[in-house]
Amino acid sequence: MNATITSREFEQDGDAARPAEGAESVQFAASVPIGKVGQVGILVPDLDGAIDLYGRAFGIDEWTCYSYDQEFMPWSRFGAEEGAFAMKLAMGGSNPQIELIQPLAGPSIYHEFTEQGRTGLHHLGVFVDSLDDAITLMEGSGYQVTQTARGYGQGGDGGFAYFDTERDLGVVVEAIEVPARRRPGTIRRTGGM
Repeated sequence: MNATITSREFEQDGDAARPAEGAESVQFAASVPIGKVGQVGILVPDLDGAIDLYGRAFGIDEWTCYSYDQEFMPWSRFGAEEGAFAMKLAMGGSNPQIELIQPLAGPSIYHEFTEQGRTGLHHLGVFVDSLDDAITLMEGSGYQVTQTARGYGQGGDGGFAYFDTERDLGVVVEAIEVPARRRPGTIRRTGGM
């Protein structure tokens, strides 16, 4: 019998983790072929409070903050429908970058998450050269796009797409095509500095 990665049991043996004796063999339901994690996405109810909390927790002094809405993201989709979602976000740190998101308007995958009474870890982001290629690879591995947006860069480039990986990985995976030049954000310092 095979189990998904989310039901794996481990024993600690020095610095290495190994399957516990008698644990089922583990196989991935599908692979995530687009790259390594470069961002950790966390949903929060209050961005200002979260900047201070996570800044202190992870030693991040400076955050770049944005308000994403339909003007900022001229093309968006939630499921098969045109998107009308909006959020405030703050990005700080690196390797991986921490992204804090406060949902504002929906429907969105953020609202689906928070309507279940959840906050905290929401997604793992992978920086990609081509969003279209990443979507093709992920859909070829059985993961459909749940939410996407494009055009948040100064030149109308840049985009992101979330995939329905939670059933297999316990977390959503996001592909992020970084624009050549970001629109200006607001700099915030942990502790309101």
